[in-house]
Amino acid sequence: QVQLVESGGGLVQPGGSLRLSCAASGIIFSIDSMGWYRQAPGKERELVANMPTSGSTKYADSVQGRFTISRDGAKNTVYLQMNSLKPEDTAVYYCNSILTPRYGRRFSYWGQGTQVTVSS
Repeated sequence: QVQLVESGGGLVQPGGSLRLSCAASGIIFSIDSMGWYRQAPGKERELVANMPTSGSTKYADSVQGRFTISRDGAKNTVYLQMNSLKPEDTAVYYCNSILTPRYGRRFSYWGQGTQVTVSS
């Protein structure tokens, strides 16, 4: 069974940095993309950054130049380096991956979410 396990959230002051990690576990045949979404209280979930296996990386305008997404293909892991954090970046961050398990169908998987709070 495939699972996405996130780590790295926490409390940080404005201007600080955090690094989120998300590892896909289980027997995986192929990964189409890995990325990050976030949901702030009272708001809809929104794309933060997405990195397809083939194609261009996409960032939300609000994080362009401050956040960097990267992947380790050997570890089926995606990272989100967040710099120059602002209070408006406060949200629950969710990892997402579109992948095909070794025994199963292509599907969009979600992590459990990790809280990021930017506050002084």
